[in-house]
Amino acid sequence: MSRRVRLWLLAVGGAGLATLFVAAALDLPAFGGDRHPYGDRAVHASLARHTANVIASVNFDQRAFDTLGEMTILFAAVIGCVILLRQTRDEHRDRPAPEKVSRPVRRHALLVLPVVLLTGLYVIAHGQLSPGGGFQGGVVAATSLHLLYLGADYRALERVRPVGLYETGDAIATSAYVVTGLAGLIGGTAFLANTLPYGTFNTLSSGGTVPLLNGAVGMEVACAVVVLLARFLDQAVEIEEGNGK
Repeated sequence: MSRRVRLWLLAVGGAGLATLFVAAALDLPAFGGDRHPYGDRAVHASLARHTANVIASVNFDQRAFDTLGEMTILFAAVIGCVILLRQTRDEHRDRPAPEKVSRPVRRHALLVLPVVLLTGLYVIAHGQLSPGGGFQGGVVAATSLHLLYLGADYRALERVRPVGLYETGDAIATSAYVVTGLAGLIGGTAFLANTLPYGTFNTLSSGGTVPLLNGAVGMEVACAVVVLLARFLDQAVEIEEGNGK
């Protein structure tokens, strides 16, 4: 295919996309209007299913299938990163020497680490009740472990994050999300349908399957971020080329 043909295809595709975008934008409700049909229905469905956080209801109930797509993208990114950053034949591992860390940095990092970790777990556990959830809490929990890298050294971080274990956790969490969705099909409803009792409103057990899906996402995101950072840190700290560079 010549360069000219590729440019024509790009122009035609871009023009079509621009036309659809303009048509959609012109059909939007007026700014500041009081007509919000999707928002009204989302809030009604969230309250009817005893999910206090409407965003969590949208993510893990009303459009749980879309969230599965987002989760799969992250899972695929981890797989790609592991493949691309694997150790090659012309590379070897060189154990990093401990770096000197100032006392204030060490003290602050080690004191804050458990607080940040608990905060991440709290955000995940209360995702159906308050702002936050599996995506946000998973990132916070995963990055909290890396305060060891700042406050101690790389070897201390390696001891608390065996990469193989987190890779397994990533796969298990993704599978748990899919299995929860299949439970709806087995129960005679739809994939990822909310099939459990809704529980008492504004409690940890409320929301039916929302807490389960939210927890699966939290575990998947936490494990995925740990694996991603581990592979990049390996390249920066441990893995060297055969010529020592």
